[in-house]
Amino acid sequence: MSNSRHVPVMLQRCLDMLAPALEAPGAVVVDCTLGLGGHSEALLARFPEARLVALDRDKEALRLSGERLAPFGDRAELVHAVYDELPDVLDRLGIASVQGVLFDLGVSSMQLDEADRGFAYAQDAPLDMRMDQTTGIGAAEVLNTYPPGELVRILRAYGEEKQAKRIVSAVVRERDKEPFTNSARLVELIRDSLPQAAKRTGGNPAKRTFQALRIEVNGELTVLERAIPAAVKALAVGGRIAVLSYHSLEDRLVKQVFAAGAATTAPPGLPVVPERYQPRLKLLTRGAELPTEEEVAENRRAAPARLRGAQRIREDAE
Repeated sequence: MSNSRHVPVMLQRCLDMLAPALEAPGAVVVDCTLGLGGHSEALLARFPEARLVALDRDKEALRLSGERLAPFGDRAELVHAVYDELPDVLDRLGIASVQGVLFDLGVSSMQLDEADRGFAYAQDAPLDMRMDQTTGIGAAEVLNTYPPGELVRILRAYGEEKQAKRIVSAVVRERDKEPFTNSARLVELIRDSLPQAAKRTGGNPAKRTFQALRIEVNGELTVLERAIPAAVKALAVGGRIAVLSYHSLEDRLVKQVFAAGAATTAPPGLPVVPERYQPRLKLLTRGAELPTEEEVAENRRAAPARLRGAQRIREDAE
């Protein structure tokens, strides 16, 4: 087990961004992607007056983080939930609004490191990729049962894979002979079906297909489309949200929600903009912030990270 899994990405920057909202006693901060609890632990340590609510859909992650966060006692409330369920979770806990929200959208390093979950293309494992293994269908079923057109769409949309058609026709040909069960066979098939030039760029040629399958299996973008607006809505005035994303699809989504919140909704040409049309959010980042070169050298998983932050500056218009 390499040490890289214990290094939360852009940790200092996330803490600094949330700090102004979390220093007051009684502040509530939500870690929407608990994972192994690295960010959560740092939040509890840095803001001794704050209370943490942390969500994860992965029961194993909750168990491990529970051990890690035990010293903080009842300041930490861990909940088995997908992050778009945030409004229900806060409702159940009787929390009307929160001062901080953090999302780290990378696949938990634990899931990448555990061979038997099938997230990683570097080792052979069952093609599962479900973050919550108690529900839904795994990646093998997607590969074996989805119509070719649908698979091409997923690879293009979620993996930004230019060779989607080629890969899918190979998948369809192979699955007819024998259904897919393990990752190694898929990796090999992708290697064999790509033209030479495509193999030379951007790391492991299977990376984009695995990303696409993971997003599909876990409904990640659909969940995110609901989760980011819900998190913004949960913020008290003065509250702050920080989101770390790892590919352009996630980042674009976050950017759109923040940009919409930071824009005036007034019809053009009004001499004075009434309160109800005023922006709800103030952006805390110009574009997306990137990890430093030193950080990437220390933790290669930080390389694709993009950080965006926003602060709630007024209530929603009634």
